[in-house]
Amino acid sequence: MKKWALPYAMLSPFILLVSLFFVAPVVITAVMAFTDMDYAMIWNFVRWGNIGKLLSDPNIVPMLWNTFVYVSGTLVINVAFALLLALLTTYFITNERTGLFFRMLWMLPRITPSVVYAMLWLWFLDASDLGLFNAIRKILFGSEPVSWLFDNPMLIVILANGMVGASFGMIIFSSAIKSIPQDLFKAARVDGTTEWSIVREIIMPAIKWPIMFVSIWQLLSLLTSYEYILLITDGGPMFDSEVLALYSYHTAFSNLEFGYGAALALVLVIIALILTIIQFKIFNFNKMVRSSRID
Repeated sequence: MKKWALPYAMLSPFILLVSLFFVAPVVITAVMAFTDMDYAMIWNFVRWGNIGKLLSDPNIVPMLWNTFVYVSGTLVINVAFALLLALLTTYFITNERTGLFFRMLWMLPRITPSVVYAMLWLWFLDASDLGLFNAIRKILFGSEPVSWLFDNPMLIVILANGMVGASFGMIIFSSAIKSIPQDLFKAARVDGTTEWSIVREIIMPAIKWPIMFVSIWQLLSLLTSYEYILLITDGGPMFDSEVLALYSYHTAFSNLEFGYGAALALVLVIIALILTIIQFKIFNFNKMVRSSRID
C-alpha cells in the first residue's frame, strides 16, 4: 500500500478539483433533468415529464437542424482548413520563420478575449456604412449597406467559430507533420514522386491519429459550444442561429426552467456519445489500434 500512497497523495488535489467542478455538476444536471425545477428551486421529481415536454416542443426540430448545420459546417473548417494551414505553413513553406509567422497570425483569434473577438465581428458586419465590409463595398463598388447578420446569421457564426477552431487543429497537425522523418520526403522526391503524392501517401497516413483526435475533440466541443453565437447573434434573428446548447442555456437561465434546461443538456450529452461512437467507426479505431501495436 505504501507504494501507491505517494501517487494517490500527489493526484488527490487534481481528483478533488475534477470531482467538484466536472463530475458533481454532471451528476446534479442528470438528476435535475427529471425535475420541473423553476425559479422556486424546488426539487419536484416528474420522472419522464421533461421527455414528453421535449417531444412536444415545436422548437426542438429547428434546434436540431441548426445544430447539425452549425456543427458540420464548423467542423469542416476546424479540421479540413486547419489541415490545409498546417500543410502550407509546415510542409510547403520550407522557411521555418515564415511558417512560424503565419501560424502565429492564425493563433491571434485563439488568444484574443472572446468578447473582443465577437466585437470585431460585429464591427466587420455592422449593417451601416460604419461596418468594415459595407465600407469596403461602398468604396469599391458604391453598393448600399447590407445587413450581414440578419441575412446570413448561421454562416456568420460558422465562420467566426471556424476561424478560432482552425488554430487548434493547425498546431496539432503542424506538430505531427514535423515529427515525420525528413528522409522519407527526400527519398520520395528522388524517386520522382509528386508533392501531392507525398501528401497523400506519406503525410496523411502518418497523421491519422491526430486527425481522429482533432475531429472528435472539435465535434464534442462544437456540440456544447454557444459562446460566440451568444455574443454575436444571441441565436437570432428569431431562432435562425439558435443551436441546442444555446436553447438549453436560454431555457434554464432566461426562462428559469432549470429542470427542462437540464433535460435538454442531457439529450445533448446522449447525442455527443452516439456521434463519438460513429466517429470511432468511421476512423476504424480498432484497426488503427491494432496497426499501431504492430508498428
